[in-house]
Amino acid sequence: MTEKQTALLQQISESDSALSVSSESSMTTWALKTRGLIKTDGYGSSEVAVITADGRYYLKHGRHPRQEQEERQRLQQDPEQAALAPSGGSELIARLGDGDGTVTVPDPGPQTRARWRNAYYDALHHCHIPAGRKLRFTGRQSGDCTFTLVDEEAERTAQPASLPVIEVPDSLDRPHPLVRATQKVLGRAKDIIDTRGRAKVIPLHITRPNAERALRIMHALLTEAESRGYAVDSHTDLADGEAVHRLAVIIGGTAFSLTLTERTSKVPHEPTPKELRTRARSPWIRIPKYDYELNGRLSLDAHTFGTRWPASSSHADGARWTLESRLGRFLRDLEDGAKEIEHRQQEQTRRETEALRQWYAVIVQARRRQIDTARDDALTGQLQRWRRAAEIRAFTEAVRDRRGETVSAAEQDWLRWAEEHASAIDPLSAPLLAPRDPPADRFTFRELVRGDLYAHPWPFDDEGNWVLPEDEPTDQTPRSGPDQG
Repeated sequence: MTEKQTALLQQISESDSALSVSSESSMTTWALKTRGLIKTDGYGSSEVAVITADGRYYLKHGRHPRQEQEERQRLQQDPEQAALAPSGGSELIARLGDGDGTVTVPDPGPQTRARWRNAYYDALHHCHIPAGRKLRFTGRQSGDCTFTLVDEEAERTAQPASLPVIEVPDSLDRPHPLVRATQKVLGRAKDIIDTRGRAKVIPLHITRPNAERALRIMHALLTEAESRGYAVDSHTDLADGEAVHRLAVIIGGTAFSLTLTERTSKVPHEPTPKELRTRARSPWIRIPKYDYELNGRLSLDAHTFGTRWPASSSHADGARWTLESRLGRFLRDLEDGAKEIEHRQQEQTRRETEALRQWYAVIVQARRRQIDTARDDALTGQLQRWRRAAEIRAFTEAVRDRRGETVSAAEQDWLRWAEEHASAIDPLSAPLLAPRDPPADRFTFRELVRGDLYAHPWPFDDEGNWVLPEDEPTDQTPRSGPDQG
């Protein structure tokens, strides 16, 4: 239990009558009640509490009586559980081999724990452990006993490779070009050096005594980065109409901006005479309570730019290490970040490619439906005209075949025109040709496809031909048909 819960329980036990519980202690009261240490009555501001026998037992012994019962039960079952423990190391190894290589005994009693512990030492000292394996044991004195048979080779393989040490030189005999350029810019600055925002130099914000050390660190880091095949250069961008200068390390297409600064400490502010005079004239003006002073601890920071996926790393002098000893970790962080960004870019490219493929597949299907509909309409029209022509010819023949009647000159003219009209509308009077395909522009496709038709390049030209062969589906893509004669 927490100190607050114990204090409230003690307060309730010392009360001669039911103690009124404040609303601020409602959660503490609820915790004691659920453990059976107190009983309550009422609600809200009228809630009162009294201690139970379990509560008095807890205050006297520091343990809940239920824990005592569980402990007694555990000890009662100890001889029975001890008889189930392995008799020696060979049996322990056999049990580990029958399972997944791990055996756990939940909080055993003293006899059971001793039997398992003896089996462990027997396996350890009498060569029962298979070659290339290691037996691990936790819980020798308390808690759960866990035995694990470990494959040493697999464990070594799974361990991360050791970090190469980046040596920082004691002096700069042949400094990196960017270090040399920064040395020239520093000049005779006495107190604070701030080269952030300047082109073709290393961004620094440090005190003068740390300048030589900072340049040696950056020389070691930049030289190591270039030896691994990474590009190091001063990078300039335009943001909001102003030039932004960065020192960039480019790893696999991912650019990291580097900055070396000195950390600050918060110290009490000593009001200056000017601040005191201003405060005397204007009492509402606040004087700062603290100042932030550079404390000599260097910090190396990196963050990505020019990519949609952020990654960063920061290492600094600590109480037990120096920044020099962290350069290997720092560069590994950049490499891991570049790999992660490359993986995300590949995954994003894969998703975009798949989305583009599906989008063009929808367009192709819509185009086929459009052509099929147009050709079906044309075929339906041909059938209608063919049937109409046949009906007209049947009608004219019926008129001429009337018995007992002669066809007048006027009727002959009418029938002759009807037969000519039937020949004109009959599609079989000329070679049959497929109709011209309908237009394949975005405006026409508005009724065929839902969504943004301007999301990707349009795959058809003005004549309806597919113009993106690299994205064309594997099956046959519709092409324009010839004009109908």
